[in-house]
Amino acid sequence: MKLSAPIYHLKRRAKRLSREQGIPLHDALDRVAAAEGFSAWSMLAGKAAAMTPANKLFPQFRPGDLVLVGARPGQGKTLMSLELAVAAMKSGHRAAFFSLEYTEKDVLDRLRAIGADPAQFDKLLEVDCSDAISADYVVKQMVTAPRGTIVVIDYLQLLDQRRENPDLTVQVRALKSFARDKGLIVVFISQIDRSYDPVTKPCPDLGDVRLPNPLDLNLFDKTCFLNNSEVQFRAAS
Repeated sequence: MKLSAPIYHLKRRAKRLSREQGIPLHDALDRVAAAEGFSAWSMLAGKAAAMTPANKLFPQFRPGDLVLVGARPGQGKTLMSLELAVAAMKSGHRAAFFSLEYTEKDVLDRLRAIGADPAQFDKLLEVDCSDAISADYVVKQMVTAPRGTIVVIDYLQLLDQRRENPDLTVQVRALKSFARDKGLIVVFISQIDRSYDPVTKPCPDLGDVRLPNPLDLNLFDKTCFLNNSEVQFRAAS
């Protein structure tokens, strides 16, 4: 059964329904699921998880890869990155999610929104929302991580917001070197510049990445850009 909209749009619809009708969010989610032909939100989310592009993309990643996932706000870049982490964990690999934007509860709620039970991955998943997140911090936390671990950093443009942190290029180079040495897969969530026009092209690309500070985007081995359910994946030649 094909969904009428991407899961993150359906979840937004449920949140709006919850506010407008004054009902708990879980009830609103189940109502949206029922409208899509499912008995409960968990059934819908499970179906969506099986259909997600992340399940096709993850097998194309290799230990040592530096990956960029970019989209404008509300287009599902965080959910895509979490879906990649879930795909890794279902394959028996560990996953770490470092966020400078969300709380641990936010991250776990988003996992549930894509049909993943955080308890299922309790021993495989690490969520870190420290204000001290930087390349050096990630390296210290992941120094004992086994080969194949996927590390998500949310998000690229916040890494050098603190004055005491090195330049963005220095940090990305350090994480690239670390990923290759340890055999990790590092995924950066990235903002897209407001100048991006979906009328001109269906998906943003490297030229649309918002860069308040200089960064050599050729450091990334693979890119994934999203817009309105369109997903474009590219590997460096």
